[in-house]
Amino acid sequence: MTKLWDFHGGIHPPENKQQSTSRPIRNAGIPELLVLPLQQHIGQPAETCVTVGDRVLKGQPIADVRDGLGVPVHAPTSGTVESIARLPVPHPSGMDDWCITLRPDGKDEWIDRQPITDYRQQDRQDILAVIRNAGIAGLGGAGFPTDIKLRPPKDRKVSTLILNGAECEPYITADDMTMRERATEILDGLKVMAWILRPERCVIAIEDNKPEALAAMQTAAAGTQTEVVAIPTKYPSGGEKQLVQILTGLEVPHGGIPADIGVMCQNVGTAVAVGRAIFRGEPLISRVVTITGEAVTGPGNFDTLLGTPVDYLLTAAGLQPDRLDRLVLGGPMMGYTLPSPDVPVVKTSNCIIAASVSELPAPPPEQPCIRCGMCADACPMELLPQQLLWHSRASEFEKAEHLNLFDCIECGACSYVCPSSIPLVQYYRFAKGEIRIQRAEQLKADRARERFEARQARLEREQEEKEARRKERARAAAEAQARKKAEAVETPAQAGEADADRAAKAALVQQALARKKAKAAQDSVAPVEPAGPARPAAEAPDIEALEKQLEQARGKLDTMQSMLDDARAAGADNVEKLERAVAKNHDRVQRAGQALEEARKSLQAAD
Repeated sequence: MTKLWDFHGGIHPPENKQQSTSRPIRNAGIPELLVLPLQQHIGQPAETCVTVGDRVLKGQPIADVRDGLGVPVHAPTSGTVESIARLPVPHPSGMDDWCITLRPDGKDEWIDRQPITDYRQQDRQDILAVIRNAGIAGLGGAGFPTDIKLRPPKDRKVSTLILNGAECEPYITADDMTMRERATEILDGLKVMAWILRPERCVIAIEDNKPEALAAMQTAAAGTQTEVVAIPTKYPSGGEKQLVQILTGLEVPHGGIPADIGVMCQNVGTAVAVGRAIFRGEPLISRVVTITGEAVTGPGNFDTLLGTPVDYLLTAAGLQPDRLDRLVLGGPMMGYTLPSPDVPVVKTSNCIIAASVSELPAPPPEQPCIRCGMCADACPMELLPQQLLWHSRASEFEKAEHLNLFDCIECGACSYVCPSSIPLVQYYRFAKGEIRIQRAEQLKADRARERFEARQARLEREQEEKEARRKERARAAAEAQARKKAEAVETPAQAGEADADRAAKAALVQQALARKKAKAAQDSVAPVEPAGPARPAAEAPDIEALEKQLEQARGKLDTMQSMLDDARAAGADNVEKLERAVAKNHDRVQRAGQALEEARKSLQAAD
């Protein structure tokens, strides 16, 4: 016999489950309109992949999460996308959110499904991708994406896989009837998850107030290694941490998850969805929903398409509007009142209670705390509800968090036993919400500060680089200016060379004048000259001086060209001046070359 442990606290509220277990699961049918919220799970909301007017088939993805945590949303039946707009969704505030409205065409045409006959021949990552693409999120209430939950950290081996069939909250019987009628499908999904995780132990936990479900699961599990365990009926034994403690004797550490101690919990409804995704190729498009309460004449469980309006289900269960006092989504302990029945069923909707005035009367007025300690005795998480209440009221959120406020599972046991009718859970929810807001604002401020500091560092870096470039330009300009001044001051040798240049130029001028005079004299004498020795020619030009002048001009041109190249490389400011100097010296070289050439021709003519 499997050894069981107990957990601290807990209560035994009236079960009220018999109202909805007298009939088998019924098909709710296809309503006139289906409203599919894009946010039906923990994580990022899905983004639409259809447009208004598109015709879709049953099982076709109509929204998906492209980045971040989440799973896609599928069309529950074939039809036409009528609108994509903000509509009321299941939430205590009655808030609106983005929804796709689908008008069924009555044909219920499926997409091409691709079932996997032998999943053991597939890669585990491929099977996890199938589960993710089927849009499966936990059907037990939290709505955490199943494929992510089936990927525990590599350093945390899952040794025990638990299927949670406890369903401890009053009124709800969706899991009970699923186990009675779909035990084989539950085992199919369990086999797939066990193949992915490879645990040493598989356990299906069911409260002992569900004998029919126990018998059905034991029959289905016969011949397998799966244990079907009956646990004592006590609220909230279906809580994940409490169930782990009952079956293993281990406690989930503060701020941790069951995988930290080698345990994983999945809901029986989630197991059915996994089995259908693998063996039938069907995405998650429906779930079993309990409709109960004294205001309906035909309470029971309905196989409901996601997106079905609540008022459609209430009508199917025989709602008596004159007896209806309020609608509760979920159970009476952890559920919340719906402000309107004009909201759709989503993946986490497991129960709708149509309560009369006498069934769920309004709570009496809140009275001062009498410090009886009953709340601490009932708390399954062994917290200090009284101190948490004081700190929450006083907005001393840091102190409340220090007392492990976030370990509270909001089961409502403390509120249930409080003789002063204090809605303790509502105070805790308020405090948690304020802390989350403060954390979000702090995170936003930290990111803004990081962006500001990064900008300041960038501006300082750019300023330093700009200053370094300015200094480099100034240095290059100073060097160029120094070279220019040095060239402007002539050395004695340079002065002598300059005098030689001027003398050479004057000699050239004198030679030219002499040639001109000689020619004029020749023109004035008789055309016939007596034979005899040749008349002395004009004074011969100084070829050596002209060659020296040309060589000096070329040297100066080379020097100026080198200075220009250096100035261009340094980005100096005197580039234009140097370019003009180079051009000027280039002209000098040409003139000196021409003078030398003319002198040589003159000598040849004289010879």
